[in-house]
Amino acid sequence: MSFGETHVLGYWPSSLFTYLADSATMVEWGGEVVNSDTDGRHTSTQMGSGHFPSEGFGQAAYFSNLQVVDANNNLRSPDRIDTFAENTACYDVQDGYNREWGYYFYFGGPGLNEGCP
Repeated sequence: MSFGETHVLGYWPSSLFTYLADSATMVEWGGEVVNSDTDGRHTSTQMGSGHFPSEGFGQAAYFSNLQVVDANNNLRSPDRIDTFAENTACYDVQDGYNREWGYYFYFGGPGLNEGCP
């Protein structure tokens, strides 16, 4: 995928990863927030737009048209998508499929809130 004529997005040449020179067994998309504060409270750092996936398009952050490159160097949809959120009161993820977007997922959340200690 590219942005304009000179900016390639989401591409990392195999030369950067010697253990991935031939192939990968798993691909991950998503977000991560690390809370290094030790006071026992969750961080107020937002993930994505700061909106939960249930708020949908125009609010929640998303990835759409997820594809991988197969052994024949062709783009194809993933075989399956598994989702994981550690604390859904703080951040969450919601996946789906439609003909326009292919495989997609909404993700994110506000971090610290009334439901997220």
